[in-house]
Amino acid sequence: MDLQETLPIPVSAIIVAGGNGVRMGASIRKQFLSLGGQPVICHTLNAFDQCSDIDAIYLVVPPDDIENCLEKWCSSITFHKKVQVVPGGRERQDSVYQGILAVSDQRSGIVVIHDGVRPFINPQLISTCAQEARRSDACIVGLPVQDTVKAVRMHTISNTLDRRALWTAQTPQAFEITRIRTAHENARKNGVVGTDDAMLIERMGWPVRIIEGSRMNIKITTPEDLALAEAIWRWIPSAVSTG
Repeated sequence: MDLQETLPIPVSAIIVAGGNGVRMGASIRKQFLSLGGQPVICHTLNAFDQCSDIDAIYLVVPPDDIENCLEKWCSSITFHKKVQVVPGGRERQDSVYQGILAVSDQRSGIVVIHDGVRPFINPQLISTCAQEARRSDACIVGLPVQDTVKAVRMHTISNTLDRRALWTAQTPQAFEITRIRTAHENARKNGVVGTDDAMLIERMGWPVRIIEGSRMNIKITTPEDLALAEAIWRWIPSAVSTG
């Protein structure tokens, strides 16, 4: 048997925390706002640090936040895994690509990409997503749509979509590293901006699996989201570790 076949496939996490938080309207970036007495990003990092399938964590932040992130925000956590802080790019897609470059050294492996402002991610869900990506090369977390969905033009309904075929995408999203790197490089070459990383894989014609996520796995982008997150933290403290 080839020795390489017996070695475990490395799994690295890329946590993207490069947003400006314009919709939040706060004086500091949304990923550094306090949630339960800790910055939002610290809760996210804790979840990945607790996940047994993750080997290393790459935290992507704006270049001018690196010093604060290392000395102020991340110093409040005792990590069990290697955490490397990476300078991000102008847009989220650029930041993810910088994370991929930091991880990639032409070896095989899985990268799990996650929004830094989804602090209630469940470590077990991270594992499930990564394990499915080992089998299928691409897997994301999402939720089946529950509401009726309307297609609208100029504030007028054009038709009602079949919600049985519709899911909303979340993160984490896990991919075989050479595939996601190739998809990002192809998008950069052609000036394509995707709304998530899975979209770039889809453009290449490669299949992407989707598994059911959690309604606790909210993304904090507005003051209302932060208030909801505080409520989750206050009423269900275990959500930070169990999702």
